[in-house]
Amino acid sequence: MAVGYLDVFPHPARGGPEAPMAFEGLDFYNVDSHFTDEERMVRDLVRNWTEDNVIPIIEEHCRNATFPMHLVAQLGDLGLLGMNLDGYGCAGMSNVAYGLACQELERGDSGMRSFVSVQGSLCMFPIWKYGTDEQRQKYLPDMATGKLIGCFGLTEPDFGSNPGGLVTKAVDDGDSYVLNGAKMWITNGSIADLAIVWAKLVPPGGTLADGRIHGFIVEKGDAGFTAPQMHGKHSLRASVTSELVFDDVRIPKNRLLPNVSGLRGPFGCLDNARYGIAWGALGAAMACYDSARNYALSRIQFGKPIAGFQLVQNKLAWMLREITKGQLLALHLGRMKDDGSLFPEQISLCKMNNVDIALQIARVARDIHGANGVLDEYPVMRHAANLESVYTYEGTHDIHNLILGRWITGIQAFQ
Repeated sequence: MAVGYLDVFPHPARGGPEAPMAFEGLDFYNVDSHFTDEERMVRDLVRNWTEDNVIPIIEEHCRNATFPMHLVAQLGDLGLLGMNLDGYGCAGMSNVAYGLACQELERGDSGMRSFVSVQGSLCMFPIWKYGTDEQRQKYLPDMATGKLIGCFGLTEPDFGSNPGGLVTKAVDDGDSYVLNGAKMWITNGSIADLAIVWAKLVPPGGTLADGRIHGFIVEKGDAGFTAPQMHGKHSLRASVTSELVFDDVRIPKNRLLPNVSGLRGPFGCLDNARYGIAWGALGAAMACYDSARNYALSRIQFGKPIAGFQLVQNKLAWMLREITKGQLLALHLGRMKDDGSLFPEQISLCKMNNVDIALQIARVARDIHGANGVLDEYPVMRHAANLESVYTYEGTHDIHNLILGRWITGIQAFQ
């Protein structure tokens, strides 16, 4: 019988086709060697925590459309909330470490990574970057521990990809601002203690056209503020998604974020969140690859594991190729973010690429699992459904293509 390459040089972590392995992560190009000891420590810590605390319960939460609130304090104890911010109780870790944490959280579920992303990148970051020191001292330490939960209100029922058209407005009324309007598709909204809300600040006697976009801190319990939860989702079921409704909500003037105006404010937050998504999507992709590979090695058809058929091997090889390219993109993006050399279009490319390949990998993984792939005994269908949302939020795939098109041509295609 002919001796094959893998008979002479067996995969170092394969352990035989008859038994699935514990998750070790896919690292075909030895990307691990480019991480610092601290970054590897963070990844391994979050990987083990996810394995022990998220994966055993997440399918039940997905079935019941509930978020595992008991894990929030643990996320704070791990230092994952606002972990790439300095001071005010935050961990001050590298952006690569933050990315690796997002990767491991999303391997568990997109809802877990979304919670951390919204808390840190979309709520803590604008307070840290655009707020006053008084605001930072008041909110950030308790947000870093998970004692306070935040959300981010930009998208509206009629304005998603075109946030500049938003109609939520704040009117200067002397000692306060009066806020009216509504926000839609808000992660954490119904469980949040505070919301960073972007609205047009209209001068006294002015119209909406006279307004300029500013950020406001709205607190749970402010009169006229409600956050009804949205139901009936087929995606991100283990995540809280809400509307935010403002009916003559009076916001004290010391809750305006004073150090930014215009779309530069919310876009700065979105760049940070999109960066985390670029890493998180790789976690979902690796979970689907791992499940497909283990299933293919253990599923016997026509007298041998289906992993022995060329069509299945081609699918697994394609998954490995795309994940590896995505890892290299994310790592280099993270290093550029840490040294301050990246620009927003680079984030767009990485977010759109990594989410796109993750969604495709989830679909191919479901195919490898056959009919079993639709069961929640396996994670692939849940990841596929979640990634449909991730493909859309924080800038749709098409919008990121237009962002790149503008960079290539210098021509704005949005208008």
